[in-house]
Amino acid sequence: MKKKIFFNASILVILSVVISFIAMSRLMYHGTLDDMKEAVRDDCLFLRNVLEETDAELYLEKLCDGIKSRVTYIDEDGTVIYDSAADSENMSNHSGRPEVSSAESAGVGSEVRYSTTLDEQTFYYAMVLSDGSVIRVARTTDSVLRSMVSGLVLMCVILLVIGVLAVILAGKTAQRLVRPLNRLDLNRPLENKAYEELSPLLVRIDKQNRQIKTQMEQLKKNQEEYVAITEHMKDGLIVTNKKVVLSINHAATELFGIEREECIGHDIITVSRNEVLREVLESVFSGREKEVPVDIGGRTYQLIGNPVCDEHGTITGAVIFIMDVTEKQKAEMMRREFSANVSHELKTPLMSISGYAEIMKNGMVRPEDMKKFAGRIFSEANRLSTLVEDIIKLSRLDEDDGSLPMEDTDLLKIAGEVSERLVMRAASEQIQVEVSGTSIVIEGARQVLYEMIYNLCDNAIKYNHVGGHVWITVGENTEGHRIVSVRDDGIGIAKEHQDRIFERFYRVDKSHSKETGGTGLGLSIVKHGAILHGAALSLQSEPGKGTEITIDFGTAADTDR
Repeated sequence: MKKKIFFNASILVILSVVISFIAMSRLMYHGTLDDMKEAVRDDCLFLRNVLEETDAELYLEKLCDGIKSRVTYIDEDGTVIYDSAADSENMSNHSGRPEVSSAESAGVGSEVRYSTTLDEQTFYYAMVLSDGSVIRVARTTDSVLRSMVSGLVLMCVILLVIGVLAVILAGKTAQRLVRPLNRLDLNRPLENKAYEELSPLLVRIDKQNRQIKTQMEQLKKNQEEYVAITEHMKDGLIVTNKKVVLSINHAATELFGIEREECIGHDIITVSRNEVLREVLESVFSGREKEVPVDIGGRTYQLIGNPVCDEHGTITGAVIFIMDVTEKQKAEMMRREFSANVSHELKTPLMSISGYAEIMKNGMVRPEDMKKFAGRIFSEANRLSTLVEDIIKLSRLDEDDGSLPMEDTDLLKIAGEVSERLVMRAASEQIQVEVSGTSIVIEGARQVLYEMIYNLCDNAIKYNHVGGHVWITVGENTEGHRIVSVRDDGIGIAKEHQDRIFERFYRVDKSHSKETGGTGLGLSIVKHGAILHGAALSLQSEPGKGTEITIDFGTAADTDR
C-alpha cells in the first residue's frame, strides 16, 4: 500500500510538473514570438519612416547596424537593392513573395515560411514606400527559441528542484499515511485511533474477530471432546481421507506399535501393511461397508470400515473401528462348550432315571429289588437337581446385573456355618473339619460367599481319604491381605490339571466325581464369585499330599466400596 501511495503521488507530482512545464513553455514561446513579431513590425515601421525622408542607399546600411533583424530593401519591380544578411546581387526577384505582394497591394504584408537563403524558418514583415519600393524586415523563429532558452534553463532547474522535493514529500506523506495503518491492533480494532474513514472496516474486523473467537472456542471444545472420547477408548479408531491418515487414537497406535507422528499426515500404509486392513479400505473407498475379523498379536479384532461422504455423496474418506473381540469369542466358545456340557450332564441322569423307570414300568424288576431301583432314581434325581441349581447359580454370577445384595459379611462366621452344615457328611467319611482364624468383615454378596466357601470345603471332603482333615482358615496374611484358605490332606491334584480345574464341568477324576455326585461346576462358581468380589484365587496342590485353595480379598482399601 505504501508503495502504491508513493508511486501514485510521485506520478501525479511528475505529471503536474511536466504539464506545468509544457504549458509554461508554450506560453513563453507564444509570448516571445508575439514580442518578436511586434519588434519586427516596429523596426519595419521605423525604417520606412526614415527611408521616406532620406536617401535609402546612403543611410540604409548604417541604420541596419543597430537593428538585430534582417532588412531587405526591394525596388518596385522586385529587384533586391539591399539585404543585410545576404549579397543582394545573387538574390532572385522578390516581387512574387507573399509578403511583398501583400505590401504592394495593401501597404503591409507578413508571412512565416522557410528561408532558403538563411536555411531557417523566418517571419517576414513588409511595408510599401511612397515611391513603390518595399522595405522588408525578417527575424528567424530560432532566435525566439534562443531567447526562450535563457529563461527556460532557470525554469527547468526550478521545476527539477520542485519535482525532487515533491517526490521526497510524496514518500514522507506515504509513510505518514501508512504508519497509522501499520500500527493498527487488529486484536482490539475498536481501540485504534486511526482515520475516521477506517471506522466501518474496524467495526467489521471486530465483529469478525468475535465470530472467529467463538468458532475457535467451539472447535477447541469439539476437539477436546473428540480427544477425550477417542483417547480413552479401549478400541482402535482411525480416520483417513483417500490419501493420508487424519486421526488415530492411542488404542490404535498401541495395537499397531507405532507413534502418532509416524502416521498422521502419511499414507495408511504407515499404520499397517496388514492385507485385511487394505481390503477393508478398498471396500470402503468403493462405497461399501466392510466388517472382517483379523488376528493381531495373538488376539482377535473386528475391523469395521465405513465410508465418509460429503454433502454431494462423494466419498472423501473412511472411518475404521478396530474392536477387540477376543473375550467375546472366548465367551462365545465357552457358551457353546457350556451348552454342550450342560446338555451332556443333564442327559446322563435323565437317561438313568428314564431307564430305571422304564424297567420298573415293564415289570422287569423283582419286588425285592424295587427299593434299590427307586433309590437309584432318587439319587439321579438329586444329582439332576443339584446340577440345575449349580447352573442357575453360575448363570446369576455370569450376568452380574447388580441384583445381588451387597452387605457387611463376617467370613469367619460363614466358615463356621459351612462347617456345621458339612459336619455330618464329614463324620460319615471320618474326616475332621476345623475352623480357625480371626473375624474378617467384608462388603459382599453373603449367599455367594457362602457358596464359595461351601464348594471349597465340599470338594476338600469329596476328594479326601478316610480319616483325613480339612482346615478352614480366616484372617490376614503377612502382606495384610484378608484371606479365606481351605486346605486338606486328600488325594491332591496333578500339575497338568491345576490350570483347568476352575473351568466349567472339568473333572480331574470323572469316575470319582460320579461316585461322589459332583457336577463339575463347584470350582467354577468359586471362580466367578471371586471375580464378583474382586478377589484372587491361588492353588497349591501335590498328588497324595493334599490341596490348599486360598481366596485373597486384598486389603480393606481394595475391597471396601
